[in-house]
Amino acid sequence: MASTSDHPGERGAQDPIKLIAIRDTALSLDEVFRAVGDDAAGGTALFVGTVRDHDGGVDVAELGYSCHPSAEAEMRRIAEKVVAEFPVRALAAVHRVGDLRVGDLAVVVAVSCPHRGEAFEACRKLIDDLKHEVPIWKHQKFSDGTEEWVGAC
Repeated sequence: MASTSDHPGERGAQDPIKLIAIRDTALSLDEVFRAVGDDAAGGTALFVGTVRDHDGGVDVAELGYSCHPSAEAEMRRIAEKVVAEFPVRALAAVHRVGDLRVGDLAVVVAVSCPHRGEAFEACRKLIDDLKHEVPIWKHQKFSDGTEEWVGAC
């Protein structure tokens, strides 16, 4: 009998990056969740980033995201790093650009792996690295008339 690590389902899939996109339209949880479906995955982790109504103790009135033309390629590069580090069966990441309202989905990422622990770790690595390395900028306008730009890099 083969050990569990010898089973193909315990290793990463051949082409696990299923969806990488930057969109100026509403994001879909269902689309991302469907993209990471895999019969060999015992765990799927999904992270959803939403626009909140405050930041730094000030009410957010408006928010917009913009990105560098290389942003989608950078998302793919980060996804490839995650796939190399974890036994990812499937991975998806989408980020929104344009004007958003409080409650709108700004980013959705998901990872499926053979086990839940790996899925959680891979998903956290994916979102953390996307937030720190992808050239996407958030322009916040606050209810007190102030504004700020927040960038990934």
